[in-house]
Amino acid sequence: MRRRFVTLDVFTQDRFAGNPLAVVLESDGLEPAGMQKIAREFNLAETVFVMQPADQRHRAMLRIFTPKAELPFAGHPTIGTAVLLGCMSGYNLGAHDLVLEETVGPVHCKVEAQGKERGHASFVLPRLPERVSGAPAIEEAAAALGLKATDIGFGLPSAWSAGVAVHFVPVMSLAAIRRARPDAAHFSKVFGGDAPGIVYLYCGETVESGHHFHARMFAPALGVPEDPATGAAAAAFAGVIAETMRPADGEHRFVIEQGYEMERPSQIELGMVVEAGTLTRATIGGGAIIVSDGHIEA
Repeated sequence: MRRRFVTLDVFTQDRFAGNPLAVVLESDGLEPAGMQKIAREFNLAETVFVMQPADQRHRAMLRIFTPKAELPFAGHPTIGTAVLLGCMSGYNLGAHDLVLEETVGPVHCKVEAQGKERGHASFVLPRLPERVSGAPAIEEAAAALGLKATDIGFGLPSAWSAGVAVHFVPVMSLAAIRRARPDAAHFSKVFGGDAPGIVYLYCGETVESGHHFHARMFAPALGVPEDPATGAAAAAFAGVIAETMRPADGEHRFVIEQGYEMERPSQIELGMVVEAGTLTRATIGGGAIIVSDGHIEA
């Protein structure tokens, strides 16, 4: 069957930056094994399959695949698909809300098309971050990432999930984070556990002024040696910020830069609401732009 697909660059307003995404439209009838083959064919960090929603009040149901596995939730597929559907619905609608059904649950989005081919979207985290077990010691994390123990700093490695479990490793400087190279002999043993390891390195030194964190993400077991922008990790990172920085009550906004080492600069907007010292709401936002439009036989 001939199915339309669109590719976008996400967490950017510029083509050939950000994180590439493939969106396969009218995917009803495809089996998961077929979706996995198509995702492997595109060989991007993630491929989204858009289907009719179970609840007709919602805009669409999404299935999200890396080249090797299905994910219950992911940020750049959510942002990119929301922008695409917003552009398809009519780019003169202004900002409007829509709900996307993902395996993690309903994801409430706000999208604003900025012409026929680009726009901005944000979504409310369907689950607030929770700390999970499995964080390695500093020495183990450093060895697995090709770093020195002294490169790890201003906090301890931790693991959090806002739908997808992520290992977080704080790094002292931009110079150190740029040196990171996952060591295949140690990486899966240190970060793998019972599930493929997703490892998110971050530091407070940034390339661009006005940004708050610099990040890199590695997930080789998912077929993603390095990711230019990782919304699901940024979502879970809200838990790290809430615990370590203890922001004051009120609304907060952070910009996370990622993908610079890959020459795919990306900017992820993380919004947080803190009440009585507790994180009560968080959002992920960013831009997206259409790059290609075609058909696939599947």
